[in-house]
Amino acid sequence: MPNSPQKLKLGIPKGSLENATIDLFRKAGFNINTSSRSYFPAVDDPELECMLIRAQEMARYVDDGVLDAGLTGFDWIQESGAKVAKIADLVYSKQSFGKVRWVLAVPESSPVKTVKDLEGKIIATELVEATKKYLRKNGVKAKVEFSWGATEVKPPHLADAIVEVTETGSSLRANKLRIVEELFTSNTQLIANKQSILDPWKKRKLADIKMLLEGAIAALGKVGLMLNVQRKDLGTILDILPALKNPTISPLAKEDWVAVNTILDESTVRVIIPRLKAAGASGIVEYPLNKIIE
Repeated sequence: MPNSPQKLKLGIPKGSLENATIDLFRKAGFNINTSSRSYFPAVDDPELECMLIRAQEMARYVDDGVLDAGLTGFDWIQESGAKVAKIADLVYSKQSFGKVRWVLAVPESSPVKTVKDLEGKIIATELVEATKKYLRKNGVKAKVEFSWGATEVKPPHLADAIVEVTETGSSLRANKLRIVEELFTSNTQLIANKQSILDPWKKRKLADIKMLLEGAIAALGKVGLMLNVQRKDLGTILDILPALKNPTISPLAKEDWVAVNTILDESTVRVIIPRLKAAGASGIVEYPLNKIIE
């Protein structure tokens, strides 16, 4: 029998990050299929063994060596105190992967102006250890209580302030809260066990995954565009195209015609295609992109 392939044990975050992560891996070329009955998703790469783990716990399991690598937020790495190696920052434009802010917030009517005004007060949060560290840094002694959820509704009756994650601040405003200070920003990271990356095979595998995931992120919101144009109109066409880099220009069978291939923001296509057509372009084809590898 042939030797079984080596495997990289990879943690996929369960919960709010799950669908976005699986979709990102699909764009990167990995098909991961989950089941409500199993914490071990099927993946079409025999060199990967995936496991669903809550983002809050991911760094601890990677640090312990239960997993070789995993995806989780910088915030939960900080909260856990885990000693892991960062492989890649994955700043994704859609909800769940974008930059988020952990902020200190109080009711709109609160007299609190800075964190120092919370001396002796109660703060509710899911991010207990990072909040305590923040208070120590500012020389403030306050009681930090773990919040199991619905943190925004705790003030003013159950807490004087909260430390909560936000992207736009809309949920805080809806609950009549105002931001006092920002603790830090966070985004999804690909992390690895420090011993695992000493293994040459695992290090290479992680480097490949990093490249493909970053390529998938780079392609978000981008499309490819192909078109044919007469050489005499090429200058006008190139002036219209806001290329990622210089467009690729290839000769066609007809000597006075060329093919142009470029990448552009999807949001600009509806404006640019009519202008290209009016400038003499023909055979215009727009196509989706999964990855852009520099």
